[in-house]
Amino acid sequence: MIQNIALVFIAYFIGSIPTGLLLTRAFGGVDIRTTGSGNIGATNVYRTMGRTVGILTLIGDCLKGVVPVVAARALGCSDLIISLAGVAAFLGHIFPIFLKFKGGKGVATALGVFLSVSPLAVLCSLGIFIIVLVPWRYVSLASISAAAMMPVFAALIDRKPAIIAMSLAIASIVIVKHSSNIKRLINGTENRFKA
Repeated sequence: MIQNIALVFIAYFIGSIPTGLLLTRAFGGVDIRTTGSGNIGATNVYRTMGRTVGILTLIGDCLKGVVPVVAARALGCSDLIISLAGVAAFLGHIFPIFLKFKGGKGVATALGVFLSVSPLAVLCSLGIFIIVLVPWRYVSLASISAAAMMPVFAALIDRKPAIIAMSLAIASIVIVKHSSNIKRLINGTENRFKA
């Protein structure tokens, strides 16, 4: 019991590591919170600092979701504890204790969590992401679409109640965190992705 509680707390602290901020400071002395959209996630880092730092941020944020879930599985935890560790890491990225609880939108960390629990469902959601991104070039719309479909794929492929519940919770929060993007998409003012 104590081990499980400790694991969930550690997952939150791992999720709270501000990868984008640390990398932009290391590579350019830039505080990413004051540049571009002000978001610490990979998309803003990519637009502000370029491809290399953006990709490194994506990998780092993704690993924040992978590590706690893989650790929970290695320790033989139940699906419930694995799911709680995943949600904790995800929430750590969105509400990081190291940045006064002001973090990113959680897409890359969610990706890491989902990769660790249901890689096939992620592959299906990735297909949705690409189908939406390629013609319209909106990362936000592609992220929202992929997140919305993840619980559906988890339900069809894994059929584990705890994993489905985790997918629903994370997907819902991802969509809510993109509310400003949704408004810009409706108004036609959202930035398109440029490779």
